[in-house]
Amino acid sequence: MDASEVREIVREEVPRLLQEDEETQQMVLQLARPQFAGKETTESRFDRILEELQRDREEDRRKWDEQNQEDRRKWDEQNRKWWETQRVLDELLGEVKRLDRRIDTRIGALGARWGGQSERAFRDALRAILEESFGVQVLNVVEFDDTGEVHGQPDQVELDLIIKNGELIICELKSSISKSEMYTFYRAVKFYEKRHGRQANRLIVVSPMIDRRAYRVAKQLGIESYTYAEEVDLD
Repeated sequence: MDASEVREIVREEVPRLLQEDEETQQMVLQLARPQFAGKETTESRFDRILEELQRDREEDRRKWDEQNQEDRRKWDEQNRKWWETQRVLDELLGEVKRLDRRIDTRIGALGARWGGQSERAFRDALRAILEESFGVQVLNVVEFDDTGEVHGQPDQVELDLIIKNGELIICELKSSISKSEMYTFYRAVKFYEKRHGRQANRLIVVSPMIDRRAYRVAKQLGIESYTYAEEVDLD
């Protein structure tokens, strides 16, 4: 019997003997024990694996906590920078608003000064042209309204009069005129007519800027409105 036949017999008989013969089972266990770890060894290895897993878990948790702290620190820093930026922007906005108000005030003052100077220059030029070229008398009249008929309280009333061939034209020359100013001009005219017992033949307003609502008021009150002085027909 050769080796191959012996191995074949072992393959056939050993499984049956392991099932039926206890001594064979013990023998096989004794022979195989060196190849396998015992219970204590297995438990020791399992414990080491658990310890390694626990250490890995704790290390992951530590890294996670550190990352969270770093992220929180970055968030807090970003949030601080955002609020600091907002504060700076608010301060800049406040400064811009204050500067804008100062500029508006100065522009308003310059505009009022320029408007007054322009009115005087235009009035003087118009007087010179009309008097020297057309034989028209131009008068600037300033009277005191002690009853407050014009402005609602005692104050001066100023009117520009153009007189030609006995005809009286009362003018208002302004850099701009609003609805309320149109009413004021009309009350000033009525004040003058009442005081001097003379009715104006024409009422004229000359201004480069006439409010749209002022146009409607002028039309209702019979006041001629002109945007440019050369549009005024004195003939």
